Amino acid sequence: MSAVAARRPDGVAGQVVVGVSDSLGGLAALRAAVEQARRSGRVLVAVLAWEPPEGEVLYARRPDQQWARQWHGAALARLDRAFAEALGGPPQDVDLVRRVVRARPGRALCDTVAGQDDLLVIGVHPRRMWRGRIHRYVVARAGCPVLTVPAPPLARHELRALRRATARDFVAAGPAAG
Repeated sequence: MSAVAARRPDGVAGQVVVGVSDSLGGLAALRAAVEQARRSGRVLVAVLAWEPPEGEVLYARRPDQQWARQWHGAALARLDRAFAEALGGPPQDVDLVRRVVRARPGRALCDTVAGQDDLLVIGVHPRRMWRGRIHRYVVARAGCPVLTVPAPPLARHELRALRRATARDFVAAGPAAG
């Protein structure tokens, strides 16, 4: 099922589908997808996939719709947070469709692709670029070009510091001295 038609009324074919996560590779992929959508005039479809924390098999044994709504809401908040972290908020100059999908990431992305005019953008860890499960899945099944965007290379101590950082750590301390 596609989020938007493969051809828009203005004649632009395809869409840019991006897998969103809060990893460094996911944030880099989001920035790259926005740039691709800007250049091509395509609609940007941002997809964040989620599953119940215990997995679908265990959830099926004891389904709880209230918890499922809570997890869906948490996934929507992660999608909003990814836009805030990667771009400072949703881009205003790109047609944007946001989707939170209950499925495995590879399947959610491939199900969103409408056809071969689309572009699928995913983030990858630089050391596991060709071995990642999601990468292998989408390359085999997407039916459209796949752009893989590696996370920026960082030293281990930098990664540890970033994991502990909050948004306040990146806010200027005050007005610049002039």
